[in-house]
This record gives sequence, C-alpha cells and structure tokens, in this order.
Amino acid sequence: MKLEPDLGTRFARIAMGHVRRPYPYKLDHVLLGDEDACPPQELHPIFFGSFDWHSCVHGWWTLLTLRRLFPDNPEAVAIAELAEASFTLDKVAVELAYLDRPLSAGFERPYGWGWLLYLHLEASRHPDRGWARELEPLARAFAGRLRTYLAKLTYPIRVGTHFNTAFALILALDWAERFEPTLGEPIREWAKASFANDRDCQAWEPGGDEFLSPALIEALCMARVLPAEEFANWFAAFLPRVASREPKTLFVPATVSDHSDGKIAHLDGLNLSRAWCWATIAPLLPAAERKAAEASAAEHLVASMPHVAGDYMGEHWLASFALLALMKGS
Repeated sequence: MKLEPDLGTRFARIAMGHVRRPYPYKLDHVLLGDEDACPPQELHPIFFGSFDWHSCVHGWWTLLTLRRLFPDNPEAVAIAELAEASFTLDKVAVELAYLDRPLSAGFERPYGWGWLLYLHLEASRHPDRGWARELEPLARAFAGRLRTYLAKLTYPIRVGTHFNTAFALILALDWAERFEPTLGEPIREWAKASFANDRDCQAWEPGGDEFLSPALIEALCMARVLPAEEFANWFAAFLPRVASREPKTLFVPATVSDHSDGKIAHLDGLNLSRAWCWATIAPLLPAAERKAAEASAAEHLVASMPHVAGDYMGEHWLASFALLALMKGS
C-alpha cells in the first residue's frame, strides 16, 4: 500500500473534520477551584478539537504533513488557511500560559510533548509560512520540560499507551536534531542507559488497550539512537528469533472486537504503529529478518487501514498513525 494523492485527500478530510470539532472532549486538567471549570476552547484555543489535546496536536501534524507531501491536492489551500487562523501569537500565548498553571507539570507528559515537538518540526518544513516561528515558544517550553524529566526519570515506562517513554523520545529526537542539538545527547544517552542491556524480549503483548508495541517502539527508539551496525547487533540480541517470526505475538495483528469502544479501538493504532516500526526497522536487518519484518508490516497495515474512519473513537486519531506507517517515519 502506498501513500498516493487520493489517500492523502482522504486523510486530510478526516483530520479537517476533527481538529476544530469542540465536543466530545476529554480534558487533562486539574481544577483548584470552581473558577477553573472552563470549556476546552478557552483553555486551549489551538488544540481544542479531536477529542483531546494530544490528538489535536497530531491531527495538525497530519494536516501539515499532507500539505507538504501533496501541495497540489485541493485540501492544501484549506489546510493553510485553517493553520493561518489557528497558529497565531495570541493563541500560542494562551497555550503557553496554561503550562504555568499550578499542578500542570505533568500535563500531557510525555506523549503530547513528543507530538508537539514533531508538529513544530513539520511546521518548519513550510518555509512559505510563519507557523514554525509562531509555535516555537511552545516547542521550547516542552523541550525544557523533557530535559528536566529525563534527568529525574529513573526507569523507562514501557506500557503501550500515552506514558511510553521510548515513543516520546523518538519524536523528540527528530526535533532536537533540528532545533536543539544539546537535547539530542541526553535523549540518546538516556535511551542507551535504559535499553542497551535488554535481551530476548518475550513481547507479552498486546494489552487490551494498547496502541503502541512496547517491544517494537523500544526497538525503533534504539534504531534512532544507535549507529546502524550497533543497532543490528543490539536487535539480534533483543529479538533473536525474528527470522522464524517469533515471538509470535509481534507478527499477528491484534483483534479489535469493538471499534466504537475508545480503549479497545486503541488496538487499531497498535496494528498501525507496529506497521510503522517493522517497516522502518526492516532495512537495518539481515535478509531473513528483513523479509519477516516487511511481511509483518504489510499484514498489520492491511488489518487496520479499513478502520481509520467510521467511528469517532478511532477517527479522531488513527490517520496520524496510518500516515506514520505509510511514510515509514520519514
């Protein structure tokens, strides 16, 4: 399956349909008094759609990425117009001020942080617009939080949900290499210190509401922080039976029993994120392992692409993960 203009149009229309849809919305918000009970659009004048803050951020990443990849698609003009109205200094200031609220240190940590940095990186790839300049203060704020967080995070969080450390580091490292190289080194060192000695991963997954593969996201993180030869050696020890498609669970797409259940629908995202990981890692592997990885990427993609739209519980976020898979993280 390839990312063609028609599919880009479909994804763009999906994302355009939710990044400014105000309700339903799930707040990550601590109330200190009655006066803190505010509607989402007042708290987050940019990222008030897509059911929650982080999904709105990567919904915007989807839109900007598709504008860059398919500038001749009719949606490209609408995306630019909507971004011009959304990414303004006044609105960024309100988003930034939210981070200074009491008890906001853990706001969207670390998933939303990684996605905001990735969005800012994508905005920088649109030199005809000032979106990167407008968003940069917010990106710098989250980069500072990530630096502080890594300095005190003793253990990696390996769950397959929003708290996964490796996933956030993958996105943040791409941003750091462009905007803040001094953050890149602590990201690499933290990842190596946390994962370098992992061996013979049993991959007891998926959990019932996971949208990330703890095993494969860790592997992709190590692919980002290690030179190719070192990664190949690490991966051979971490997943030593890939050529024989073991552990089996990593090669079998997850069954999604109810696409309208917000948590169970996470498993569609798991299939898409596994496709992303396998497809990105495959070129770094020996021939037999590469063949198994490529086949598994294709199988996982086919399993969940039909469900990118259809029910809002998946529709408000799955296109971003489908896009990652089809781009192979590029």
